[in-house]
Amino acid sequence: MTVSFLRRPLPPFRLDLTVWVLRRLPVNAVDRFDGEAYRRVLALSDSAVEVTVVQTGPPETPELRVTAEAELAADVVAPVVAATLGRTLGLDVDLSGFHRMAASDPQLAALVDRFLGFKPPRLPSVFETVLNGIACQHVSLNVGLQLLNRLSAAYGLPAGDQRAFPRPEDLVGATHDDLRALGFSGRKSDNILAVSSAIVGGRLNLEALDDLNDGSVVASLLEIPGIGRWTAEYVALRGLGRLNAFPADDVGSQNKLQRWLGLAERPNCDGMHRILDKWAPYRGLIYFYLLLDSQERQGYL
Repeated sequence: MTVSFLRRPLPPFRLDLTVWVLRRLPVNAVDRFDGEAYRRVLALSDSAVEVTVVQTGPPETPELRVTAEAELAADVVAPVVAATLGRTLGLDVDLSGFHRMAASDPQLAALVDRFLGFKPPRLPSVFETVLNGIACQHVSLNVGLQLLNRLSAAYGLPAGDQRAFPRPEDLVGATHDDLRALGFSGRKSDNILAVSSAIVGGRLNLEALDDLNDGSVVASLLEIPGIGRWTAEYVALRGLGRLNAFPADDVGSQNKLQRWLGLAERPNCDGMHRILDKWAPYRGLIYFYLLLDSQERQGYL
């Protein structure tokens, strides 16, 4: 059956900018966008739901038309899809404090004003964010996303010819050799399987990280096999919506910051923190805006 409803984000809001930060590159086959409609398959219980989102109102008075193709009843599907989209697309995030700060900083304002309506997205689950971080370690973003595409195609619940991102329970039957065959390194394969098994076995609750402060979130993530400082900060920002988190070890972000500020040299991790501290508690938003700037330069927007 088709379930339809309207969702009104906190203005201003632009679906295209928000989705491109979520997608990162066109190769992403999990989060799809054709310039008008955002599409993703979500796993609900043991059923897959194909969700489509289209913006029908302008950024100043935004309205989203949401449709979901599902076998489940509308009163089951609609609340879960609405809540997931609220998290994933940052629909209720209030950035007025950040915009006030940017207005007093001409250099920052020049960057932020170009992308008015962007909201900071989050991946639908912390588990998915952890696997994104693991997949993209020590490889290009393009390669990391290709690995995640293969993982979803192999283990995600199907909805037509599309697949949801796999849940921990979808991966417990996978083996080291199975993931190696998809292109993951041996260590990444072991870490993905260890995290999945720990969650299914009740030894790890990633969603409980939501209740911790920023420092405790990073410290807790660093205790998980396969997660270093970069991945922990990445998960804090992209999975938990901690807008002061910035993956400062990320070479791509270091290059982006160097280009934006016209620095003579690419800053290292410590240098990144020294530069970014003046924009606390919104350092993570700088990460996103620099990504948008890069995507615009590449012609994606």
